Amino acid sequence: MEVEERRQQLIGVALELFSRRSPEEVSIDEIASAAGISRPLLYHYFPGKLSLYEAALKRASEDLAARFVEPEEGPLGARLLRVMRRFFDFVDDHGPGFSALMRSGPAVSAGSARSRDALSRTHALIDSVRQAAYVQILAHLRVQDPPARLELVIRSWISLAESTALLWLDGRRVPRGELEVQLVHDFGALVAVSAAYDADMAALLRGVLRDEPNDGPFSDLITRLVALAS
Repeated sequence: MEVEERRQQLIGVALELFSRRSPEEVSIDEIASAAGISRPLLYHYFPGKLSLYEAALKRASEDLAARFVEPEEGPLGARLLRVMRRFFDFVDDHGPGFSALMRSGPAVSAGSARSRDALSRTHALIDSVRQAAYVQILAHLRVQDPPARLELVIRSWISLAESTALLWLDGRRVPRGELEVQLVHDFGALVAVSAAYDADMAALLRGVLRDEPNDGPFSDLITRLVALAS
């Protein structure tokens, strides 16, 4: 293989192994064996496990960020639900790797300068995913200059989606499909609470609900809340 082709193959093999077990449990020898090459040859492409780990995280972060890309057509609730389904597809397929990415845990000694640099790069990858998600949600809302309350709502929701996915991976005690819908409901609820305090957010909420069909996620949330109140 050409150098870059081999590098990409090794990243793919590492990602596959990291998707099944924690990166700390996967050895360089195991990666080399799965790729069909020797350990010394693997070191020709990557100087060590940490550099391969970082390359795998970078590809995973790019894949995860792409899950938030959705055509800006149709009701917002349905769009967000499709995004959440793709997000949980990634979480389901790459559980240990997703946990490693979000918990920023490169398997090196915590006190070394190399470790601190690796941790900084991992944080940058995570931030890039969060920013990509934030930009996509703004685009769906057709807002270019978001007010402070809207930024707070979107970034809080992204954090909620992350923490929900991590907790779900620990035992998967709540059906995945229910969590996908619940997270869309959470977005609507966060916007509604903010709208109670801010006229611009109220106008935004009215626009979202105006386009929402009777069988959409936000309509379902309103029905559930009305039933609770009665």
